[in-house]
Amino acid sequence: MLIGESILRFLDYLRERKGYSPHTVRSYRVDLDDFSAFLVPSAESTGGTEPGFPLSAVDAKVIRKYMGSLYGRVNRATMARRLSAVRSFFRFLERECAIAHNPAQGITAPKQEKHIPPHLSVDDVFKLLDGPDTDRPLGLRDKAILEVLYSCGLRVGEAETLDLTSVRFEERLVRVIGKGNRERIVPIGKTALRALAAYLESSAPLRRKAGHDERNAPLFLNFRGGRLTSRSIRRIMKRYVGACGLEADISTHAMRHSFATHLLDGGADLRSVQELLGHASLSTTQKYTHVSMDRLMEVYDKTHPRK
Repeated sequence: MLIGESILRFLDYLRERKGYSPHTVRSYRVDLDDFSAFLVPSAESTGGTEPGFPLSAVDAKVIRKYMGSLYGRVNRATMARRLSAVRSFFRFLERECAIAHNPAQGITAPKQEKHIPPHLSVDDVFKLLDGPDTDRPLGLRDKAILEVLYSCGLRVGEAETLDLTSVRFEERLVRVIGKGNRERIVPIGKTALRALAAYLESSAPLRRKAGHDERNAPLFLNFRGGRLTSRSIRRIMKRYVGACGLEADISTHAMRHSFATHLLDGGADLRSVQELLGHASLSTTQKYTHVSMDRLMEVYDKTHPRK
């Protein structure tokens, strides 16, 4: 079996059997296309799917050589992600009995640099949330989006897929479909619900004009009445970040980081924050403890008798 054909089979598996989102499948494709381009130089000009390298020729030495080719070209986080994609790809082929063993199994990723996820202070979040002009319908929509992102700690893709029926106003809960099609229920604050109610009232004529069935109508609409995309939500966020004079690297994901950090600073336990964020592993959530260490040191310095 050849590499290009196998990659397409693996992507179909992720899409159809694992239920991964189009964004996740696209990320796997980018990483595996890069690996394929390394194995078959001519693949680069054809999108990385040139079927010209036999799987039987891929061993640990080849994969180590590929990882070596990434040094100086991408950062360590990208190297680790690409190795993870390659490892998952060969694990799939091993399960399908297309290969005898996974050649990437014993290869370790480069040691990651520790970095604190970008996040906002509480004051800066409030400044950002007060940015939209709520005298305008689009301002009401933008206000609702920002409030929901911060109140629920959502990924931008999760916000995009919210429907009207996702929000239970009386119970103050939101049904979220996360990575791997996993469902979780998260609380939503009263301020965010008020912003949503104001937006839904103002957008009612647009919803009627678009002819949405309320059972699966999108929660957030573009000006034509269609579902607002992740790209548009990122663009909205970027506009208000600039208008508020905040750092340029503050993104929609920084709102999620701020949500987690502020919960931990307020005394929430790590396990609860993991559930709210929808992380499959607690180790993914633990990166936020580095952010909150500043708060712990401040408390320590103020209260310990032998500081």
